[in-house]
Amino acid sequence: MSSSPKTFLVCHGAWSAGWAWKKMHPLMSKAGHRLVTPTYTGLGERTHLAHPAINLETHIEDMLQVIKYEDLRDFVLIGHSYGGMVATGVADRARDKVKQLIYVDAFVPSDGQSLLDLNEVAKPRMRELAKSGDGWRVPPNPTPPDTSPEDVAWLSDRRVHMPLQCFEQKLKLSAPLSLPRSYIYATRITPADTFGPFAKMTKNDHAWRYYEIDASHSPNVTAPETLMALLDKIAG
Repeated sequence: MSSSPKTFLVCHGAWSAGWAWKKMHPLMSKAGHRLVTPTYTGLGERTHLAHPAINLETHIEDMLQVIKYEDLRDFVLIGHSYGGMVATGVADRARDKVKQLIYVDAFVPSDGQSLLDLNEVAKPRMRELAKSGDGWRVPPNPTPPDTSPEDVAWLSDRRVHMPLQCFEQKLKLSAPLSLPRSYIYATRITPADTFGPFAKMTKNDHAWRYYEIDASHSPNVTAPETLMALLDKIAG
């Protein structure tokens, strides 16, 4: 385990929320770390606040408020999946607070890119699906096939529709990010291999540290111990 206690702040994925990191809390505590897993507006226990105007900026602002009110500093910022969009924005706005950035099977946007710019193939399907979700929100993607039946039941009961604007709004960055960055690629891929391009990009870029995990897309659910060991190693 790493030598000094760290604070990890998680920007969670789409349709999900802080609750999805439940298995990670005892593991982080045992390693002496603090894990902060806030939920974005309109999702999880904040689903009652959902409305059509929620977008990527809303979720970035959610996290910035947590940083302010929890007085977080020198912390490790984690972005999982869609949370890579959020984490990139947070790291841009809170440059003096974020110590390092870890993307877990996540989107890595540049200035001016939306999630659907990075995943063009999903654009028509997402917009079509939104028509069934009051016209402004998208029902959840299926869980990976290696998710246990218990976890499928747990997840299915709690995942909610995601505001389409979160996927459509383009990220604005003030300047390129220069802080230490790592990418964790989950190798149990689906045929779409949505995160393959980011794995290739970061693997061949000296500005990044690149890692792989033998897990499907949400290792916080399906492989928490493996993910914990890797996060501890990277942060240490």
